[in-house]
Amino acid sequence: MYKFYFNTFTILDLFDKIQKSVGGPLGQHQKWSHGYFSYPKLEGEIGPYMLFNGKEHLVWSLNNYLGLANHPEVREADAQAAADYGMAYPMGARMMSGNSRHHEELEDGLAEFVGKESAFLLNYGYQGMLSIIDALVDRNDVIVYDAESHACIIDGVRLHMGKRFVYQHNDIESCEKQLERATKLTEQTGGGILLITEGVFGMSGAQGKLKEIAALKSKFGFRLLVDDAHGFGTMGKTGAGTHEEQDVVDEVDVYFATFAKSMAGIGGFVAANRDIIEYLRYNMRSQTFAKALPMPMVIGLKKRFELLKTKPELREKLWLIAKTLQKGLIDHGFDIGVTNSVVTPVILKGDLYEATALTRDLRENYGIFCSIVIYPVIPRGIILLRLIPTAMHSLEDVERTLDAYSEMAEKLKAGKYKKDTVPAV
Repeated sequence: MYKFYFNTFTILDLFDKIQKSVGGPLGQHQKWSHGYFSYPKLEGEIGPYMLFNGKEHLVWSLNNYLGLANHPEVREADAQAAADYGMAYPMGARMMSGNSRHHEELEDGLAEFVGKESAFLLNYGYQGMLSIIDALVDRNDVIVYDAESHACIIDGVRLHMGKRFVYQHNDIESCEKQLERATKLTEQTGGGILLITEGVFGMSGAQGKLKEIAALKSKFGFRLLVDDAHGFGTMGKTGAGTHEEQDVVDEVDVYFATFAKSMAGIGGFVAANRDIIEYLRYNMRSQTFAKALPMPMVIGLKKRFELLKTKPELREKLWLIAKTLQKGLIDHGFDIGVTNSVVTPVILKGDLYEATALTRDLRENYGIFCSIVIYPVIPRGIILLRLIPTAMHSLEDVERTLDAYSEMAEKLKAGKYKKDTVPAV
């Protein structure tokens, strides 16, 4: 430990504070979890079956909803674009020297598909959402947001220098109360109100109550920003998103989605009226001062987008797998919460010992790999196993998983996982 003295004050070394934090809320588990429960390595061709620790596993943890990651046409487009352009082109930020017709064509297509006048590409979904929020509001404005919003929304809200009010998850009565507070405050500041929610919440699989929220707009005069990372490509008649599913396309003022889920890529986009997008194009700092998406990625995304629109059978297969899996879990007595999307959580009761033991059992003895979520992401005493179905899975994969989960649940109920040797923290 280093100590620095300034007059009568002792200043500790910054790194000493970090070391005393024991790694932070999630990092505290790293000594025993790294490489297995956290930062695992899945190897081989992207698909339902991949290698983990040298052994083939049935994988339910890939954000590859439509199975586009290894689609032959996608692979061909990716490879040809890389051969034609390399990974560096275009050089620079789009505002300065990194723009291209391919970027603009993708934006135009996305805007039309999600029912908006214009769209703007984002290098990364996470930093894109931060920058959208930062650009839309100033210190006089008030943000109202859902309590279970994704971390990118939470971090964006933290950047806000004005007031923010959080409402209970998907609770319209709570939402209305916070809007009332926001309205009173903006009457003093002269600002506006931005309400932020998600189309599909990634942990629970619950759709945000966009229709009910939109119905409050006439009373409170707020603008609505929707993060539809898990809804784009999976929800709605055409796959345009949760706002299409709930028939509120026009009521959603700013629509955001990533390419990391249904499109199996990198980046994202924001869509809105043309004047709003033009404003964001010149005021989103994370995009203005960042290198443009490389050409192979943009051309590859154009091919993915084409398949998303023209091959509805991929979305139909995804929903067949999701509905069969969810019905099977319910029939076997599992709690899958309130999901009404393809995201499939399995909610169990148990401590950290049991969580790690049953996950290890599923991987080592049943060859099934899924994500495990524990405290502090969710409350103590709860184990959440999140299953992500894809169009690449088969009904046989579902049956195999249901059989394994049934046996695992019996072991958990009998207390057989309490003897696991993984240390609690």
